[in-house]
Amino acid sequence: MADHCSKHGIVFVADEIQTGFGRTGAMFACEHEGVVPDLICTAKALAGGLPLAAVTGRADLMDAPHVGGLGGTYGGNPVSCAAALGAIETIEALDLPSCATTIGKTLLSRLGALANKYAVVGDVRGRGAMFAVEFSDPRTGRPDPATTVAVAACHKQGLVVLTCGTDSNVLRLLPPLVIEDDLLDEGLSILERAVAGVAAG
Repeated sequence: MADHCSKHGIVFVADEIQTGFGRTGAMFACEHEGVVPDLICTAKALAGGLPLAAVTGRADLMDAPHVGGLGGTYGGNPVSCAAALGAIETIEALDLPSCATTIGKTLLSRLGALANKYAVVGDVRGRGAMFAVEFSDPRTGRPDPATTVAVAACHKQGLVVLTCGTDSNVLRLLPPLVIEDDLLDEGLSILERAVAGVAAG
């Protein structure tokens, strides 16, 4: 895609609002593909939870708008900018991309075993500390939002998950990059029990 954009003079924009700052095991997800985008959008982890967003890119693109012509709702207020500097320093000091990679290995192992054991788990995918568990009807292979909702009830046991997907049949798992091993294990165990319970009917 990046090569196609470059060949035809199309600006290639990487949306790293959710995937940036270590979440996938690299500072930015596009690094996994060896892609250098023309523009990159960031937010969320950028300022450790405070409202801040940024667009970074090639100098010729960034210099193109007239003075005052580039802005946004979460532009750089001083407190959020200070938080961003602290967040980036912490991400680098704790090597959180490596932490995400380690978390990802655990997620892949445990969720892969879950998919092998229960036919309602149609797919497991992700990178680093950003995974999805997709539920489908084992007889038809069609998306199964009812099972997804039933499994998501694991919040009653203390595990908060997000449902998503075009067909509302996917759980998103986004554990903190600083999560301790025992807490990750506990969360995955709660999820495994929830899937087992739903699969058993």
